[in-house]
Amino acid sequence: MGDVLNYGMIGCGMMGQEHIRNIALLPRARVAAIYEPDRLMAEKAKAMAPNAKMMGSVADLLAEPSLDCLLIVSPNHAHVAQLEEIAAQRPLPMLVEKPLYTDPADKARIAALAASYPAPIWVAMEYRYMPPVAKLIEEAEAATGGIRMLTIREHRFPFLPKVGDWNRFNRNTGGTLVEKCCHFFDLMRLILKAEPVRVMASAGQEVNHLDETYAGEVPDIWDTAYVIVDFDSGARGMLELCMYAEGARFQEEIAAVGPKGKIECLVPGPGRFWPTHLGAPPVPQVIVSPRSPKGPLAVEIPVDPTLLDAGDHNGSTFYQHALFQRAVRGEIVPEVTLMDGARAAEMGMAAQEAARRRAVVAL
Repeated sequence: MGDVLNYGMIGCGMMGQEHIRNIALLPRARVAAIYEPDRLMAEKAKAMAPNAKMMGSVADLLAEPSLDCLLIVSPNHAHVAQLEEIAAQRPLPMLVEKPLYTDPADKARIAALAASYPAPIWVAMEYRYMPPVAKLIEEAEAATGGIRMLTIREHRFPFLPKVGDWNRFNRNTGGTLVEKCCHFFDLMRLILKAEPVRVMASAGQEVNHLDETYAGEVPDIWDTAYVIVDFDSGARGMLELCMYAEGARFQEEIAAVGPKGKIECLVPGPGRFWPTHLGAPPVPQVIVSPRSPKGPLAVEIPVDPTLLDAGDHNGSTFYQHALFQRAVRGEIVPEVTLMDGARAAEMGMAAQEAARRRAVVAL
């Protein structure tokens, strides 16, 4: 490994291009090779990383001798097979986008990879690294005296168009509560320091994509959900998702409550989607409300404008890569392991099943 880390990328659509912009902001790192089968996306990727070699297949990419690490940003349903191909041919350190897998039948394949893969694998859970969310995680125990209730609300815009419209169908994404919400289930486990035991959910497709057809097929991706999760610590988590709430002042609102008080963080959505008639987007905040005569303390958590311009996740992709690169160099172990990614996907699948069956699903 040289002084500069050479990334090989598999997939370079919208999220892949965000990764390229953030890698470019970090010292001693570059995108050296890209496999992107879609012509238009490949052209955009080449314009962003002009020195990267464009490859014709995953196998061609893995044969590039200069690579130090890999980044998988392909459609959800392709992840497991690509992980296995990499493991068989050239198991380099790897950052793989969420969700890790989309089919319950693939759980055993992920467990086998976790047991045998000889290099670090980091599952991309960007929401952990949003500055206001990271601040809440840091302060939550002291502010609450031990969290008993955790509520996550996301009110946002609909799913964006993707290459081949793959994200319009549950068979490709795993379902909204896997594709979109594995981030939030990961946060629940991380913040509560506990494991889920029961999942209840009510969800469906109410507004979005009902007037769309692809090869005569109407999308079946959900846009509405409430999910309740019981944890083995006795704590409870709840997720509220609405994907037809454009213009909400804050896209994510997370609140943790315990016997000592409450802490919450408020995170605006991506600036490029902010309605201009509402003025400037708000600054992210963390608010601590103790159970005492003291009033709430609100702290703004500004994010570097350069990082905001580099992606849609409040700078978190940059911070995630900075840590991943330390893992590649052997300085730290991955903070989001293959099994963390698997557990978050499993919780999403349980929530999908609970909503479909209108039943409590045990984990």
